[in-house]
Amino acid sequence: MSNNNPIIVGLDIGTTKIAAIAGRKNEYGKLEILGFGRAGSNNAVQHGQVLNIDNAVLAVKEAMAACRKSNPNLNISEVYVGIAGHHIKSLQTRGDLVRQELENEISQLDVDKLIADQRKTYIPAGDQIIDVIPQEFNVDNFQNIKNPIGYSGVKLGANFHIITGDKYAIRNITRAVNRSELSIKDIVLQPLASADAVMCDHDLEAGVAILDIGGGTSDLAVFHEGILKHTAVIPFGGENITNDIKTGLGVLKSQAEAMKVQFGSALAQEAKANAIITIPGIRGMQPKQVSVKTLAQIIQARMSEILDFVIYHLKQVGMDNKQLNGGIILTGGGSQLKHLIQLTEYQTGLNARIGYPNEHLSSGYIDELTKPMYSTCIGLILKGYSDFERKKKEFVTSNTEMHISVPEQFMAPEAATAPVLEERPDADTAVIPVAIGEHRKRSIWDKLKDSVYDIFKEEDETELK
Repeated sequence: MSNNNPIIVGLDIGTTKIAAIAGRKNEYGKLEILGFGRAGSNNAVQHGQVLNIDNAVLAVKEAMAACRKSNPNLNISEVYVGIAGHHIKSLQTRGDLVRQELENEISQLDVDKLIADQRKTYIPAGDQIIDVIPQEFNVDNFQNIKNPIGYSGVKLGANFHIITGDKYAIRNITRAVNRSELSIKDIVLQPLASADAVMCDHDLEAGVAILDIGGGTSDLAVFHEGILKHTAVIPFGGENITNDIKTGLGVLKSQAEAMKVQFGSALAQEAKANAIITIPGIRGMQPKQVSVKTLAQIIQARMSEILDFVIYHLKQVGMDNKQLNGGIILTGGGSQLKHLIQLTEYQTGLNARIGYPNEHLSSGYIDELTKPMYSTCIGLILKGYSDFERKKKEFVTSNTEMHISVPEQFMAPEAATAPVLEERPDADTAVIPVAIGEHRKRSIWDKLKDSVYDIFKEEDETELK
């Protein structure tokens, strides 16, 4: 069957990795992955922000080269890019519009004008507005309207969630992508992209918090009754845990990362008290022995700090276990820590589960492509389709080639069984080598009324200087 849907590429520029995924919806509305590539961030990104543009360009080019190599038929020139970092802020505003043409019902033009007016909201110098998201509308005396189009009234109003970011941080991302011979279709807040990839309509209705634990930051998005209530960027992530292990145990960073992945636990009481990890000595030095329980205590301390931030933000917006019946969905690379669900439930009092980015994917992909660390990339593609289906953006015609199919290497063998968690070795002692290699519905944008405008407009050269 022919497929005229565009191929959309999501680019996740993270603290520890750069990932690119190309996808297209099939005739059943499910997303097919047509290209995939990743690379290390090359020390270009810290806490979600691009600091070294030259290194970022090299990393983005490497990830895009791998993506193109995975499917040589791809012609990639535009990408959707995620953004996070300490500089991300949010605020609540209220806007009203007095309509002039009262003989007509409220139209999309009225809604667009109301949203556009919010872009004039005062924000601190040096910041710029990323998103303007309406929460609920009112028409005259009628309150809590989700979609006002078709109503008749004089006064149209709404509450808004406005997301802002540092313009120089946004500019660095833009320069890095443009110098990689790509153009940016849109820049999207990472927690919203991740939420789109792991949530379904039931989650939105029940009320849920999405915690995307990345390398440099942990991103939070809170939804209730189909409305985005709150977003926040927590300034700690998996990289902080690795550095804590490195400092606390006096080991190399590569060894700390390996111990975290292979033997780490977010709940110290679940770690074996007599289990010991033996790390080979460096350049003839004596091997070092580390208790698995001590390792878990270090990890739990940092994860508890991240969850304390989550609790604080939930209290700020009045969300507790009565409002969030869907609990907390953990996603991102850091969500794969053993016993993290138990720690989250114990500390927050909310149900928790791991969010895999397969809610909107077609079936049969290899495990690598459905890991939580790729939630942002999948969500960015879904954001692109939300734009495409509303015809609010133009798409490159070369990205609608019908003959491009899913590469065979992306598909799991038909006889393959469900993935099984690898058991830990029974022995009390394990050895970690010194040289550690790297292991290689419906959209929420629909639910949020697709109020995201283009956040990036290329500035004049005089402004860039």
